[in-house]
Amino acid sequence: MNALSPGSTIGILGGGQLGRMLSIAAAQLGFDVAIFTDEPDSPASRVSARAVVASYADEAALADFARRVAVVTTEFENVPAETAQALIGAGARVAPNPHALAVAQDRFDEKSYFASAGIATPPFRAIASQEDLDAAIAEIGAPAILKTRRLGYDGRGQIRINSAADAEGAFEKLGAPGILEGFCAFEREVSIIAARGWDGAVAFYDLNENEHAGGILSRTMLPARVSADIARTAQEAAQRVLEAFDYVGVLTIEFFVMPDGSLVANEMAPRVHNSGHWTIEGALTSQFEQHIRAIAGWPLGPTTRVAAIEMHNLIGADANAWPALAADPDARVHLYGKRDARAGRKMGHVTKLSF
Repeated sequence: MNALSPGSTIGILGGGQLGRMLSIAAAQLGFDVAIFTDEPDSPASRVSARAVVASYADEAALADFARRVAVVTTEFENVPAETAQALIGAGARVAPNPHALAVAQDRFDEKSYFASAGIATPPFRAIASQEDLDAAIAEIGAPAILKTRRLGYDGRGQIRINSAADAEGAFEKLGAPGILEGFCAFEREVSIIAARGWDGAVAFYDLNENEHAGGILSRTMLPARVSADIARTAQEAAQRVLEAFDYVGVLTIEFFVMPDGSLVANEMAPRVHNSGHWTIEGALTSQFEQHIRAIAGWPLGPTTRVAAIEMHNLIGADANAWPALAADPDARVHLYGKRDARAGRKMGHVTKLSF
């Protein structure tokens, strides 16, 4: 792909905070951004050159959007893969490609893909009935986690199964096809953020160490408390995934670090990621600029980390502390422009750097 010239328009599917930060990064490189979203008054739309509000299944709107942009990307993985395919059919260049989106949207397909690529996963089974669940519990054991195959995020669509008795009626409660995953007694969770360009060039950020509360990422710290061998293993796994998908853009894989030092893949996100927000201040090239560089055919930027990092998510009412956070000279505050601070909603983040 020839590099896009400044002044070109980049299309983003989705109007959330990741789209907002991608749009800001694109503007700093001289690009215009057009947002396609089904949400009126979205956070990304308010910082972008143009926004189209329509259904992701509206083929006429998608075809018109495709004619007006030089490349299209996504800011969340649950944009229907059919939407990306429709844009390609209308002549748009789309990155990441629909295959990567489709695999990441189904937890069973994702785990199966990891296994086929030689990347360790928890034991897992597809669940389409209560009988399937009972059989899987008998085979995998408990504790285990029952998850929807599709559309779950931030702890949603999950039921913890502590014993066989907990499995009674759990499939009906889940209300959708699922996957049962064996519980991993891990020491910590880490994530690797990687980028790949149209030319096959690959870049990695330092491994993130993550803590969750209520199923939502709460804190990310760097450097992660892992060995160089663990970091190298994570990079090698990410590179295999990037190359197998012929992937373009930023991709994230979350891993569990087991007591013996091995890595077990939890999930992947074909997009910029919450655990990489620290890169805005903490790396020479942010993950958002890196993603724009990759999809625009520009050289990837340096990923060097400049300090020790601690990043906290601001969830729900946490964002109301913005006056104190803004007064802290060591805090870099980012608020996402969301109108309602609902419980469990990511409203912003704050990053502290230690030099």
